[in-house]
Amino acid sequence: MTGHPAGSRDIVVGIDPDRDWHLALAWASDEAQRRRHPLRLVLAVPSQHDAHHVDDAPGQTALRQVGSDRLEQACNWARDRHPEVNVTGDLLGGFPAPVLGRAAREARMIVLGSRHLSRTAEFFSAGSLVVPVTAQAHCPVVVVGDAEHISQQPPYVVAGIDGSASATAALDFAFDEADLRGAALRVICVWQPPLIMLDDEEVALRAQRTLLSEATAGLSQRYPDVHVTHEVFTGHPVEELARAAEHALAVVVGRRGRGGYTGMRIGSVVHGLLHRAHCPVITVPTE
Repeated sequence: MTGHPAGSRDIVVGIDPDRDWHLALAWASDEAQRRRHPLRLVLAVPSQHDAHHVDDAPGQTALRQVGSDRLEQACNWARDRHPEVNVTGDLLGGFPAPVLGRAAREARMIVLGSRHLSRTAEFFSAGSLVVPVTAQAHCPVVVVGDAEHISQQPPYVVAGIDGSASATAALDFAFDEADLRGAALRVICVWQPPLIMLDDEEVALRAQRTLLSEATAGLSQRYPDVHVTHEVFTGHPVEELARAAEHALAVVVGRRGRGGYTGMRIGSVVHGLLHRAHCPVITVPTE
């Protein structure tokens, strides 16, 4: 396989040799072309720990050969899709999640396909990628479970914000993504009514609308060609954002909001969208 020059800050896409990789690779290839970044394909081959000399084990050799063939096929497919993009491929030893986690240290973006696992399987499956990579990566992570809704006119990107630092980083990324694509941007805040209302509902909704205006003010000046709408919904954030993004090019959220699971660097809204949304989900960490 071709080498990967250190520090080149590629867009990295994980290739699963046992499942269809075309959707994730198409998204990553198109993004590399739009952003004029190199594209790096990574395929991980777990070692056979029951062999003293792993490299000499027949089973390991066969696995590496299958992986090499799949990787070469994927690289050629990406080059055919965008000949102007610099495409490299790396066949690496180890389980996919830690391998891609290490690759994320020098990446501009990680792109993964979704296996559509249940939440329990996503936590405990040895082959699980989406949750652990999204939780640990120091760069944006894109999970592509379904094809983009490119037929929707006008095209739009959805950004979910809640006033947190990670939501601010996500909004910045969403503006840039919409600008690159010539798409509109729907900036959405979802208000969940508390069990006990201390303020009038209209006062609370007005505060949410103020949050949206203040969050987008400077970015709207920086990206004057992006048509921005502000929307406040009432309900569950995951359900409302997924519904709003049903025909979106992508939904962009911060990796961690105000809540989150104890010990996890991933918020409950992010976790829910990874399983609920039918468009690519882009998770942006706080810098």
